[in-house]
Amino acid sequence: MDWLQDAACAEVDPELFFPVGDGGPSVEQTRRAKELCRRCPVAERCLDWALETGQSEGVWGGAASEERREMRSRLRIRSAR
Repeated sequence: MDWLQDAACAEVDPELFFPVGDGGPSVEQTRRAKELCRRCPVAERCLDWALETGQSEGVWGGAASEERREMRSRLRIRSAR
């Protein structure tokens, strides 16, 4: 996980990436977290790590938990073929 030192979020409060709930303020919080991820030079590595390790909460590599669940599901379907 040496890529973490190059992450755009290295100096940001981690709470930003773990919004509570699916509506209201958490929508804006998720948007802000994803915006930071879009500028991150290691976002792809971060997302890969989150998928590989089964991170179920938070925003990782620009993808929220429900987006990663969909990605894992698509990967399982491809692997099954």
